Amino acid sequence: MATDAPSDFRSDAPYYLLNFERALAWLAERYDDLLDAHEHGFLREFAVLPQPSRALLVRMLMRKGTLFRASRLSYDEIGCPLQAVAPLAALGWVDTEPGLTLDDLFALTTRPELLLIFADAIALIPGSKGLRKPDLLETLRPFYDLEGEDGERGAAVHPLSAWHSETTDRVFHVAIAPLCERLRLMFFGNLQQDWSEFVLADLGVFQYEKVAFAPSSRAFQQRADVDVYLALHACREALDWLSPGDSEARAIDELVAAIAAIEISNPWLETRRAKLLFRIGQHCERQQNWPAALAVYERCAWPGARHRRLRVLERSERFDEAFALASQAAARPESEEEMQRVARMLPRLQRKRGERVARVPAARPVERSTLVLPRPDAPQAVEYVARDYLTSESAPVHYVENALINSLFGLLCWEPVFAALPGAFFHPFQRGPADLHAPDFQARRAEQFATCLAQLDSSAYRETILRHLHSKAGLQSPFVFWGLLTPELVVLALDCLPAAHLKLWFERLLRDIRGNRSGLPDLIRFWPAERRYELIEVKGPGDRLQDNQIRWLAYCAQHGMPVRVLDVRWADEDAAASSVVLGAAT
Repeated sequence: MATDAPSDFRSDAPYYLLNFERALAWLAERYDDLLDAHEHGFLREFAVLPQPSRALLVRMLMRKGTLFRASRLSYDEIGCPLQAVAPLAALGWVDTEPGLTLDDLFALTTRPELLLIFADAIALIPGSKGLRKPDLLETLRPFYDLEGEDGERGAAVHPLSAWHSETTDRVFHVAIAPLCERLRLMFFGNLQQDWSEFVLADLGVFQYEKVAFAPSSRAFQQRADVDVYLALHACREALDWLSPGDSEARAIDELVAAIAAIEISNPWLETRRAKLLFRIGQHCERQQNWPAALAVYERCAWPGARHRRLRVLERSERFDEAFALASQAAARPESEEEMQRVARMLPRLQRKRGERVARVPAARPVERSTLVLPRPDAPQAVEYVARDYLTSESAPVHYVENALINSLFGLLCWEPVFAALPGAFFHPFQRGPADLHAPDFQARRAEQFATCLAQLDSSAYRETILRHLHSKAGLQSPFVFWGLLTPELVVLALDCLPAAHLKLWFERLLRDIRGNRSGLPDLIRFWPAERRYELIEVKGPGDRLQDNQIRWLAYCAQHGMPVRVLDVRWADEDAAASSVVLGAAT
C-alpha cells in the first residue's frame, strides 16, 4: 500500500510534517499487512487533510502528553488552532471538550489562574493562597473527590469551561494518540524515540548507511508481535509505578506472573522479556527484597543475572549456595566481567564458610611507571599533557582511547554490523543495529564476522579497511569515530599494529560488545620506522584503574602486547609532599 500525496502539498511544508509523512509512507510500504482497518484509514485520511490540520496534529504528537491548551499552540505555519483542529475533531481524532480531572487542570493552568478558579475555596482555607502549586493541589484534592454509587471515591471530571467559566481558551485531547503510538513503535522499534528524531537527518547533519530491508528482516513479523511489545512495555511502566510497602511484594509477584504469561514466538522479543525481568530483579534488590530478587534472577536469561543471584545469596547469608553457584560460574564464566567479579567473590565466600583461602597465582603484571611533569598553566586533561610530553618526530603519540581499535573493527566488519536481520533495523535513520547489545548479537552474524576476521590472516584486511574508510566516510556507525580518523592515522596504525593483535582485540570486542567497547588505553605511541607500537593508560593524581580498564590491560599483557600504565604526578605537588616528609623527619 502507498499513501496518497497530500492534496495541497507544498515544498515549503514544515520539516516535521514532511518527516512524519515520510515515516507514514515507510510504514505503509513495509508493514502494510500488519495494519488494521483503523490504521489504514488513518493513513488515507491524514493524507488528504488541509496542511494546517496535519501540522497541528503532528505538533501535538511531538509534544509530551495528550492534553493541550489551544492558546499554547501558536505556530505561524498553522495559523488559528481552532480552525486547524476542526477537521481533526470531525474525524474524532481530537476532542475539543475533554473532561479534565483536578490533576489535569493543574498541569494545564498557571498558579495565578488557579488562584482565580478556586478563589472561593482558597478563601475558606487559611494560608492556602500562598501555597506552591503542588501543595495547593493536595490541599484542594479532598474537596474535589466524589463518592460514586458503589461507595468508591474518585476525582471530579469537568471540561475546562466548567472549571473556569471566565476563560475563552479551549483544551484539545489527542484521542488518536494510541494509534499513533503504535505506528511510532513499528517505525522506531522502541517507544523511547519520538518523531523529532528526524530533524537532524532531514537537515543533512547526519548520514546513514543504506540498509537493504527485506520482508524477512522485519522485527515485527505479525501483528501479535506489536501487541507483545506493548504488553511488555506496559509491564515496564507498571514497574516504574510500584511504591514501597506491604503490597509491593504481591504486586511484584503479579507483575512477574503477567510477564511469564505473555506468549512470545519472536526471539527478539524474548530478549526484551529477559531484560525486563533483570530490571525487576534490580528493583527488588534496591528494596532489599531478597527472596523476590532471587526468584526473578533464577528465571532470567539476561547477561549478568547469575552474578546478581550470587550477590543476593550472599546478602541473604546463604553462603553454601552462593559458593556452589560461584564455583559453577568460575568454571564456565559467561564473560570476562563475570569472571573478574566471581574471582573477587570466591575468597570472601570461602572465609564466610570458615574455609582456608587458597593463594591464587598472580596474573602477569602490567608494566607501570611514574612521570613527574610541570603543571600546565591552563587547565588541561592529563592525557593530553602526557601525550604532548611523550610525542616526538620519530615516535608520534596519539590520544585515541576507545576510538582507534573500535574504528578499525567497524571498518573491517562494516557488512555484518549493518546486516539487515530481524530486530536490527527498523527505519533508514539508524546509527547502528538495535540489537547491538543483545546477548546473541555476535552469534546471529557469526559466519559474516568469521569471514571478516579471516582477512586478518592475509593482507586483505588492509584493503577492506582503507576501502571502507573512503566509501563509508561520514556514515553513522556505532564503532567508527570519524572525528578522530584521518587517512594518515589509519595507514600508520595498519603499518604498526600486527594483524594478530588486531584479531585478538576484535575477537574480544565481539565476545561482549557492551562491556568491551570501552576501557581501552588512552594513548598509542607508534615507531613507524620499526613498525611497532605501545599502548599507554594514563592516570592522573588520585585517579585509579576501572574494572573494564583492568580487564583490557590484563588481556593485552596476557597476549604479550606492549602496554603499560603511566602515573602522572605534578611537580609542584611532589615538591610539596617532599617538604612535608622532610619536615616530619626533622
